[in-house]
Amino acid sequence: MSRKLAILTSGGDCAGLNAVMRAAVLRAERFGYEVLGVENGSAGLLEEPPKVRALKSAEFDGFLMRRGGTILGTTNSRDPFRYLMADGSIKDRSEEVISAFKALGVEALIGIGGDGSFDILSRLAKQGGLNFIGIPKTIDNDLDMTDFSVGFDTAVSVATEALDRLQPTAASHDRVMILEVMGRDAGHIALNAGIAGGADVILIPEIPYKIEHVAAKIQNLKDEGRNFALVIVSEAVKSPDGEKLEVVYHGGEKRYGGIGEYLGPKIAAATGSETRVTVLGHVQRGGSPTWNDRLLASALGVRAVDLVKEGRFGRMVAWQNRQVVDVPVEEAIQRCRVVNVEGTLVHTARALGISFGDR
Repeated sequence: MSRKLAILTSGGDCAGLNAVMRAAVLRAERFGYEVLGVENGSAGLLEEPPKVRALKSAEFDGFLMRRGGTILGTTNSRDPFRYLMADGSIKDRSEEVISAFKALGVEALIGIGGDGSFDILSRLAKQGGLNFIGIPKTIDNDLDMTDFSVGFDTAVSVATEALDRLQPTAASHDRVMILEVMGRDAGHIALNAGIAGGADVILIPEIPYKIEHVAAKIQNLKDEGRNFALVIVSEAVKSPDGEKLEVVYHGGEKRYGGIGEYLGPKIAAATGSETRVTVLGHVQRGGSPTWNDRLLASALGVRAVDLVKEGRFGRMVAWQNRQVVDVPVEEAIQRCRVVNVEGTLVHTARALGISFGDR
């Protein structure tokens, strides 16, 4: 059996990816493996020649563990099963990816990604008879069967700091500050940061809301003598009548965005308050990972290589109940892990007097 393994990052970037690779490389070298890094996700295997380079422990000094993003690059728009060609046509290039991967002569592929990436990589593995191990990363924390994914803690920390910075300027100008954060299909960032950052209103896609309930909360604060309010909202939140708010980018691509700007004038009209909107955007993805993301990245990276050594493939490493475990990849991506509206954090927020705009 070859003593090589490959690793790639796929999907959106986040803090902690380099820390995962560091852990995997350090562990792999102890077992005598050579580690090859595939650049730009699976798309790197479609280059001629494939964009692959050796990763060695000497490269992963203390600086890279602290660095955000990914030194290998990543992509979330080049599905090899539906690859957009230069002429605008769609082509299935999965067999090209599989052939290029096999040509590397590696024992296994470790993919660091989210549900979309794992769906593609596991399909490639099944189709080509490849050995695949997944490491969960997503700032949205919406992968099932793991308590936390790499990148989530840093994103929440950034959003919490944003609320910390918005509070004094809100109080100085008698304003309602609205902070729009990421969260493609789940409101975990908004919920966690909202509690930690002392938000007065948290709006998440899992809980329908009404403007009048949000306005009532803000009015109650005024009646109690407060001259400001903090509202945090997940980008995936719809309008009260169910309209999905999206931004159209170059090429026609649509992404969530605009709920903050939608809410600003609505809340101002309903409360008579001056409102300001801050869209945090990709700031949540960048920067140095928190200690917690570095710790999680290290534990998951080590376990992924252990699984390769043990010959146990088709698994995703996960963090459950303060332990690293592994679960079937296909089970982990069967459903999106959304906020439990009857769970501890929603209960805690309500007990603290935070409004979800639903009552």
